[in-house]
Amino acid sequence: MSDLATALGLLLVIEGIALAAIPGMLRRFTETLAVLPETTQRLAGLVAAGVGLLLVWLVRG
Repeated sequence: MSDLATALGLLLVIEGIALAAIPGMLRRFTETLAVLPETTQRLAGLVAAGVGLLLVWLVRG
């Protein structure tokens, strides 16, 4: 459970830094994301989850 809390904390740190450092770029990214088809968004989400899982497996495995 502490690993999950640590991961969520790191996620918030990374997103907070990104929002503080490059807010305009993130706004344009979300505007672009809003016009993409749902299937493309789902595929991107699955790819991101797979890369994240692979990274955790490599680091923790």
